[in-house]
Amino acid sequence: MIRVGVNGYGTIGRRVADAVKKQGDMELAGVTKTKPDYKSMVAEKKGIPVYAVDMKSLEAFRAAGASVRGTLNDLLQRVDVMVDAAPEDTGAAYKPVYQQASVKTIFQGGAGDMLAEASFVAQCNFDEAKGKRTVQVVSCNTTALCRVISAVDKGVGVARARAVLARRATDPDDVKRGPIDAVVPDPTTLPSHHGPDVQQVLKGLNIVTMAFKVPTTHMHLHSLILSLKKQGARREDVLAALEAAPRTQMVDGKSGFKSTAAIIDFARDMGRPRNDVYEATVWRDSVTVVDGEAYMFVAVDQEAIVVPENIDAIRAVHGGYTKEQSMALTDASLGIAHR
Repeated sequence: MIRVGVNGYGTIGRRVADAVKKQGDMELAGVTKTKPDYKSMVAEKKGIPVYAVDMKSLEAFRAAGASVRGTLNDLLQRVDVMVDAAPEDTGAAYKPVYQQASVKTIFQGGAGDMLAEASFVAQCNFDEAKGKRTVQVVSCNTTALCRVISAVDKGVGVARARAVLARRATDPDDVKRGPIDAVVPDPTTLPSHHGPDVQQVLKGLNIVTMAFKVPTTHMHLHSLILSLKKQGARREDVLAALEAAPRTQMVDGKSGFKSTAAIIDFARDMGRPRNDVYEATVWRDSVTVVDGEAYMFVAVDQEAIVVPENIDAIRAVHGGYTKEQSMALTDASLGIAHR
């Protein structure tokens, strides 16, 4: 059993913790919280050991009469792999703590500096993470771009990628940064960071990206343009590549998928926990090929898409699995159709 700890029990941390509990080869040793609140109470009700991040937090838990097992340092003594899901911009501060404990670590992307030996998207570069002590699962947007572009590249070849990202303004429970009544270029200076982030995984890819925020809390939407290498490539060729891709689902407007809201509603009706959409979602009817370029819309659930990547990253750094073995186990546990 791979003993796993999760530092941070927020948007990503809660989902990763639940996913770890579903793995037959993993044991969730515990999660950390900075203070007692409803999230720590939920963890306790689920039987998840809760640890404070430091002594000050430990005192707050004890003063509130909340259940707590110790501090992050205590948890580190009980794990083989730590998933860092703490708030943005804290990973660099925690990194030496993990190193001192000699614990392999999975960091999250999208929070600034590269903190690990390798960036990670399971279907693209699983083997690159083998034997590493630190791996960084890339951001939600970068994960989706890597999945879709690599699938099309495998099928017909991609010479160049261009993407415009309409990004959700904030997460559903984050009232500090929303709501907003604006469309916000993010950043105003182009290109955006997503292209170089993709290149950390898909080495040598010619890609340029730009992004802006819109007043919604569920999902991002990518407008993706791919210049194809295969002469005379048809729409059917691109569709076949996407249909064969792991962790990518196809939907159609004619079936009622008129918006990102419909995708979330579909996940809800399918019984997905928290309405989570782990797959990159491509509108089949948006896929078009004109003059050697493929156009498509891709929806991205920012809260869920990186969850399977975290589970596969744990197996990659721990060792003993092929990409195919790990992805099959992860997808079966999360209800993702495996191709």
